[in-house]
Amino acid sequence: MVRQIVPLFFTKDIPGTLTYYQEKLGFECLGTWQDPPVYAIVARDRQAIHFRCADPPTPNPNKYPNELLDAYLFVEDADALYAELAARGVEFTRTVDNMPWGCREFVVKDCDGRLLAFGANL
Repeated sequence: MVRQIVPLFFTKDIPGTLTYYQEKLGFECLGTWQDPPVYAIVARDRQAIHFRCADPPTPNPNKYPNELLDAYLFVEDADALYAELAARGVEFTRTVDNMPWGCREFVVKDCDGRLLAFGANL
C-alpha cells in the first residue's frame, strides 16, 4: 500500500535551498547528510521534500510560459498561506485565485526556479 510520495529535487546549493525553504516557505529542516551537505530533508505539516546536491536536469525553455509545475501541494487554507508567504517576501508567478477545476490556488517560484502550486479545494 502506498502511503506517501515525497518529491526529490536537485539543487546545487543545499544550504541556500534550506535557508529559502525555512525562511520563506516555513519548512523545518529534518536533517542533512555529510559536511558540506549533499542531501537534506525539510517538512511542513508532516509533509516532506527531499533535496539532493546535483546538477538539475536541463531546463525546459517553455516551463514558465506554460506553467509546467514541479509540485502541487494541497493545503487547508490557500488564502491564509498566501498571506503568510507574501509577508515573507516569496516570489509568486500566479496570485491566489479560484480555478475552474474547483481549487483556490497560487504558484510560487522557489530559489532554484521550481514552480510550486499551493491549492485548497473549494
